[in-house]
Amino acid sequence: MRKTILIALLFFMTSTALWAGGYQVSLHGQKQIGMGLIGTSLNLDASASFYNPGALALMPQTLSIQAGASGIFASTAFRMQDPSVYQAQTDNPIGTPFYFYAAGMITDRLAAGLAVNTPYGNSLKWEDGWAGRFLIEEISLTAITIQPTVSYKISDNLAVGAGLVYVLGSVDLKRALPVEGSDGEGSVNIEGSTGNFGFNAGLLYAGDNGLNAGLSYRSQIDMEVDDGDATFTVPASLAGMFPDSKVATMLPLPANLDFGLSYQVTRDLMIGMALNYVFWDAYEELAFAFEQNPDLNDSSPRDYSNTLIFRVGGQYRVNEALYLRAGGYYDPSPVNEIYFSPETPSLDNLAFTGGLSFRPMQNLSIDLSLLFILGLEGEREFAPANFGGTYKSRVLIPGLGISYSL
Repeated sequence: MRKTILIALLFFMTSTALWAGGYQVSLHGQKQIGMGLIGTSLNLDASASFYNPGALALMPQTLSIQAGASGIFASTAFRMQDPSVYQAQTDNPIGTPFYFYAAGMITDRLAAGLAVNTPYGNSLKWEDGWAGRFLIEEISLTAITIQPTVSYKISDNLAVGAGLVYVLGSVDLKRALPVEGSDGEGSVNIEGSTGNFGFNAGLLYAGDNGLNAGLSYRSQIDMEVDDGDATFTVPASLAGMFPDSKVATMLPLPANLDFGLSYQVTRDLMIGMALNYVFWDAYEELAFAFEQNPDLNDSSPRDYSNTLIFRVGGQYRVNEALYLRAGGYYDPSPVNEIYFSPETPSLDNLAFTGGLSFRPMQNLSIDLSLLFILGLEGEREFAPANFGGTYKSRVLIPGLGISYSL
């Protein structure tokens, strides 16, 4: 009995990630979201601190300040047909990624800025009693980045920039244990937080003919948790087998290499594209070490693959007070199909976006966006626990932002 419970627990521990593959959140500006989340080649405003630090020194404003947030309404459905048809669905809380940017020209050639945003995260909760509860019941992941940035204009058309990134992350997750007492099934809860440094750098060429080209790189950041808390709720007779423990693990936030082109077709119409290459192969395995119970120490393969995301979008100026935007992208899943865990149900995603900006006065813009993500249905399994079935997902993300510039 003890061996069975320990094996089941290890399956859980090796299926859980603090910043899981496929949950790289790119909601860093309502204007960019409206155009398919392109941004590498754009020098619109202070949001360049994140998308391409090189663009800051070429932004048209002397001072730019932005703030905004989005609401993530996500649902994942699971279906299993062996030995009988079984279905379950998530009941997720609303996610609220946010951003804040401020940037200004210090001299005619030098700009400085600050970016605060949430590039990684996930909030997921499966319905009570679902078949995969011994893998995951609910999870909340958060990563907040703070990035001071500098940018230098080499010429009227070319600028470079870089930023120092500090990431503060936390996790809170729960799953059931295959042990039962008078109060029902056992469970385990893991909480932890950590922080680490990385960098962001970029280059932007803004041609006189309306053609912009940008290149940016965000470094990999390894998030090491040394003193997370694992709390077990089990029948009293088994308490000695599952002592509350400190737990340590490490997860990589993958590096990103982004390339973008945009072209001002007419005075009112701009179109663009971006290629985002995500270095998910850094996520090779997941290992846990329990200070109070080394018998539970284990590692399992993840074997993620690098992905290339293709994005297109555009903006049309109706008049000085109204801008309209639309776009879309395809984001393939990095997850190995035989190590597909339901706490990270990342499928191949097809997305459609729209947005607008309304300017009630010259220096103020109210920015709206709407993003719909269709997670393409696919059969997946988590082989170590012999758990699999068909997954599909839908995500609706409205967003609101405010931009002020001088």
